[in-house]
Amino acid sequence: MNPDMDQASGIGAIIRRQTASGPLPAAEVMALALYHPEHGYYRRPEGPWGFEGKDYYTALDTGPLLGEALAARLESAWNVLGRPPLFTVLEPGAGRGWLGRDLLAAASGPFSKALVYVHRDDNPAARAAAASALAPFLADGRARFVSEQEPLPVFQGAVISNELFDALPAQPWRWDGSRWLRAVLAATGPEWVPGDAGEAGIWFQTQAEGGLHPGDGAVWCDDMPALVRELSRALAAGLFLAVDYGDQGARLVAKGANLRRCRSHIVDGAWWEDLGACDITADVDFTRLTRLLEAEGFHEAAHHALSRWIRVHAPLSEWEVQWQELPERDRAARMENLLQLTLPGMMGERFRVLEAWKPLLP
Repeated sequence: MNPDMDQASGIGAIIRRQTASGPLPAAEVMALALYHPEHGYYRRPEGPWGFEGKDYYTALDTGPLLGEALAARLESAWNVLGRPPLFTVLEPGAGRGWLGRDLLAAASGPFSKALVYVHRDDNPAARAAAASALAPFLADGRARFVSEQEPLPVFQGAVISNELFDALPAQPWRWDGSRWLRAVLAATGPEWVPGDAGEAGIWFQTQAEGGLHPGDGAVWCDDMPALVRELSRALAAGLFLAVDYGDQGARLVAKGANLRRCRSHIVDGAWWEDLGACDITADVDFTRLTRLLEAEGFHEAAHHALSRWIRVHAPLSEWEVQWQELPERDRAARMENLLQLTLPGMMGERFRVLEAWKPLLP
């Protein structure tokens, strides 16, 4: 650990006191480092999103096209639902509200009159930034805030998330050929120690093609089922859409997926360093997320690379025509945004989109 940075954040001192009594599982370290109510990384007054001087950027930082593509996709879902007078879009872990801003700005016609965006994120930096980004839509009632502590009313529409599930506290496990080891943080540093993998071990075994091999393993998120259940049961009918890092369960197990640290746009595996002052993330097991959604009554669940999703759902021919009327600089910025989302090796290939559909009950 970096003593100076940890002492400044307060998290290092808290974790040092706890590890003095015994090792802490990595998932508990991640939960404290990110979400401690006073010192957590996602409870700081300044947000981590963006380019210079920040830790990471998202698809939203490259331009508005993700939100514009989502507007087209959600209008299609609204039509399938029979064009209800109210189409609510809930975004948990909504951050700065930029996805909602871009979605609301792109919606038009009768759909825009039905659309209401709900921002759910108690991060103080996120809430402050979203209040600015969403200001005109808050003023006219097309956007509103809800606290993570508020019970969710039942609605028709969509649940959307952008890099939500990769930020849930997750525990790395690894098979050594005869037993499961779990990642922990001891007073002397990170270690792998024997442990009972329980449900996680059973799941990894089912995902291991050809059986488990030494070094196989992945991260396990205990909080995922409860969050999926809460969000799913609030959505009476409509679309569940998640954009995130991750892969199929079998591929994650085969590569021995672990936690990642992100600081100043540098990504590595040193999740125990700079606690409270850097992001910690985990690959999302899209196979498991799909199964959880299916258990909650969703149909047609599937995930694809973001680049493919954009090519399928974005109105590319309309964009091409519209962009011809823009100043050259603006047209170039839009094209760069599109290339980031669609070209091999760029952001659109590093992210996946999971969609699932909950039909109206007869």
